Amino acid sequence: MDEKAVDWIFLVDTLNFSFWSESEDKKYEVRHKGQTYTGYWSLCAAVNRAMEEGIPITNPGYYAGMTEKELAYLLRSDSEVEMPLLQERVNNLQEAGKVLKEKFDGSFVNCIKKCGGSAQKLLSLVVSNFSSYRDEAMYKDKTVAIYKRAQILIADIWSCFEGQGYGSFDDISSITMFADYRIPQALLFFGALEYSQPLLDKINNSELFGV
Repeated sequence: MDEKAVDWIFLVDTLNFSFWSESEDKKYEVRHKGQTYTGYWSLCAAVNRAMEEGIPITNPGYYAGMTEKELAYLLRSDSEVEMPLLQERVNNLQEAGKVLKEKFDGSFVNCIKKCGGSAQKLLSLVVSNFSSYRDEAMYKDKTVAIYKRAQILIADIWSCFEGQGYGSFDDISSITMFADYRIPQALLFFGALEYSQPLLDKINNSELFGV
């Protein structure tokens, strides 16, 4: 529960998207300390593996200049399936690292300090400064904002610090309770949510793979 934990969480959540494989039999996997991980946990394992190898992967000054080749090595797979969307992940890291260096003295801790214990202020700061967290779209001339990973980032910090220290937010209850994509999947399955037919066709045809 220290500043290093904050920077670890920010790094992981900046990379936390799209672990889908086209086949259930072939997935991106990372073996670490005798266990095999897939999905989000494979990312965590890869980051921890890199740290144990002495690579300063959680340092914004390091990943601001990271190349795709370097990230490919750090996130190398222990199966025949590599981490998807590697270039997009590199783009996210480069932007995040540069913003932290230029605006927040090289640490996400300073983003938290600027928000005075407000989850909503931190949410606004994150989506305003880090474009990879700004999941917005226009729908019928209105801006629709989901802010999935931005809210997960705040929730992860709150959970890790057990609501204390850097994780103390007076308005944590204002953060969406279920920001993750699993919720609309479940609601669709049970018939509580309907997708438009064009969107459903794209999903069924795997045209949105990686989103």
